[in-house]
Amino acid sequence: MSTPRFLELPPGVRRVDVATPLGRIATLEAVPAAGGCERQSAVLVPGFTGSKEDFLAILQTLAQAGRRVHAIDLPGQYESPGTGDPADYTCEALGHAVAALVRALGEDGVHLLGHSFGGLVTREVVLSGEITPLSHTLMSSGPSGVGGASADNARGLMAALGPTPTAELLTEIWRQHLDGPTRASGISEEIADFLRARMLGNCPVGLVRMADGVTTAPDRTAELAEAPLPQLVLYGEDDDVWPPEAQAAMAKRLRAERVVIPGAAHSPGVEAPETTASALTDFWNRAEAPRRP
Repeated sequence: MSTPRFLELPPGVRRVDVATPLGRIATLEAVPAAGGCERQSAVLVPGFTGSKEDFLAILQTLAQAGRRVHAIDLPGQYESPGTGDPADYTCEALGHAVAALVRALGEDGVHLLGHSFGGLVTREVVLSGEITPLSHTLMSSGPSGVGGASADNARGLMAALGPTPTAELLTEIWRQHLDGPTRASGISEEIADFLRARMLGNCPVGLVRMADGVTTAPDRTAELAEAPLPQLVLYGEDDDVWPPEAQAAMAKRLRAERVVIPGAAHSPGVEAPETTASALTDFWNRAEAPRRP
């Protein structure tokens, strides 16, 4: 999971709930600290066990380019309420929720970004045709489900939560397996407390279904390559979830732009925020160019 390095909201960033027909979505909304929003907005979708806070380090910089930016919790994640229905947590269903959010925002086209598992969700938004994004960015996400240690961890969580996931089971998993390593990792007590609250704030049913999705998602790259919009594949040079070479091959199949962030692993927005924000702003500005007078 991504671990933010700070939690204080930067200037121009505020916590906002957005009501949609499919439920309330928790967001961090960023606007320029000075000046207006002259450019098109962006919606940032986090990964499995992640949250809107994973984007805290890039929100202010992205907004200062003259656009409104919304980082979200997916339904069932942290501060976005979930349901007890497993069908609500497939990549396709979560994609419907993201599309509903965009419509609720009333934006005339947005730049859509999915980080990690979030990329498996945003590609469903693009493929569904429910909305027409201005661009699509896959950040540290792959062509299909994860493998290796990441898949083992996700399956281990599924097994521990069992066929009837509950909040009590999730609390026990945190206590027995996650709390000690988290607090021993050298992060501050404030961040450790946040990680605990975020994990325990997740809908247990949603966690199981998302874990299934992140390990079993099929390769839909050929379909996504047919989407008539600019696409970007951005990842850290040391990504240890989807191998960099797999993401490079996906970018080639998508005929997408590709940016490799030096000194970053799976969370470039945390590990190299200024480089990541600069690359995104450049891509988004160029994607908008035909629309601008």
